[in-house]
Amino acid sequence: MALSNDLGQKGKYSILQNAKGEIMIMMESCAGGPENPRFIYDGSDSALLYRSQESSIAFRGIEEGARSPLKSVSEVLVVEIENDDVEREYIVPMRFVKDVNSLIAS
Repeated sequence: MALSNDLGQKGKYSILQNAKGEIMIMMESCAGGPENPRFIYDGSDSALLYRSQESSIAFRGIEEGARSPLKSVSEVLVVEIENDDVEREYIVPMRFVKDVNSLIAS
């Protein structure tokens, strides 16, 4: 089930949930692989995927229907796509904060 589809800071993304309640985020591929990634979220319409010291992605416009499922998981599967092929996939632990927007540089 698709929970959210929107434009992130670098392009389109989709948030999907399977029957078990697990969350998968599909997004455009980024340069370099993840190093100790974290998905930082506060329950609002914005989130931050910290991929490495050099790379983080802001997610804006997370739909209302995706917010509660995102708050209920301890990790998400991130799938990076390039030219309609899976470039890489990895499990990312969730980190809940009070205000994610204060961590996102405008």
